[in-house]
Amino acid sequence: MSQRPKDRVRISPGFFLLTAWFGAVNGWRLLAVVLGAAALHELGHCLALSCLGAGIGGLRIGMSGAVLEVEGRLSYGGELLATLAGPAANLAWAVVLTALDSQRWTMAVGAHLTLAVFNLLPIVPLDGGRALYLLMAWAAGPGAAERVVRWSSGVTAVALAAGLVFLMKETGGSLWLLPAAVGLLISAGKRIFL
Repeated sequence: MSQRPKDRVRISPGFFLLTAWFGAVNGWRLLAVVLGAAALHELGHCLALSCLGAGIGGLRIGMSGAVLEVEGRLSYGGELLATLAGPAANLAWAVVLTALDSQRWTMAVGAHLTLAVFNLLPIVPLDGGRALYLLMAWAAGPGAAERVVRWSSGVTAVALAAGLVFLMKETGGSLWLLPAAVGLLISAGKRIFL
């Protein structure tokens, strides 16, 4: 029995609140550009999964990003490829837009590069955290991978949260960064202490 489309895509109310806040503070044009870059990022994951023969069971969109629910099993290499396909899509679009006209597409290039770099941070549930886990699990086993990723997620999240708090202080209170900083600190605490 197949799922209805509304069951396959779930969007949390927090996502709508965060995007409305971001749009009000930073402008609706930047919000549209960031959401477009995020959609192309997820499309990169979807295309890789499709090429690897895996299905997509659903999509959850929340305050901390999007999560694809994969149907089927992939090898470590296949899952790593699918994981890195999102950031690769953003990097490819940044290159294409730069080649077209770097002045006209500056905001979009910046959004794609920021999304790619952010997602490559070694923090679970970001793509970089998942990629690190897959590489470590392949090399040293799942137990060692979990320990490495727990600490890399915690340390990176604390450092990033501190950087965001510093940036908020220096810019006079860019409060739209506050949910990200709090979310990262909560994530770090869960990873390190649980």
